[in-house]
Amino acid sequence: MPIRAADIMTRDIATISPSTRVGEIARILAERRVSALPVRDEKGHLVGIVSEGDVLRPLRESLASKRAEWLLALAEGENLSPEFLDYLSADTRAAADIMVRHVITAEEDATLSHIAELMIRYNVKRLPIMRGEMLVGIVARADLVKALAKAPHGAWLEA
Repeated sequence: MPIRAADIMTRDIATISPSTRVGEIARILAERRVSALPVRDEKGHLVGIVSEGDVLRPLRESLASKRAEWLLALAEGENLSPEFLDYLSADTRAAADIMVRHVITAEEDATLSHIAELMIRYNVKRLPIMRGEMLVGIVARADLVKALAKAPHGAWLEA
């Protein structure tokens, strides 16, 4: 029996609303040690996703030398520099301003091979997992790699 998204997905996921400010997004990313947050509207529907890259994208060129250091700190879950936190707290943008609106998703019965295919085809690092219109989890590339490493040889290729 093939491994499915429901077998490997993270179920306890933090989400944000379209009105969540960039500073709060960065705080949640750092505290939860995740690289992206699904965005849900007032009815709970998935309307976008915000990644670390989306938060960092608009930094001015004068801050470019600090960008890699901040991104590394976010990725490693380290405390962020006061300079970066000051920048974010002054940022008036919200999730709706920076989120990716066309989100590639998979159903919870999607196989590992299908998940891998979607990630490669659309060059995404994570897939929100849906049950109909309801967000029920997320599978990151790291989850997929761990599952592939644990699967019996060739088992992930099963349809």
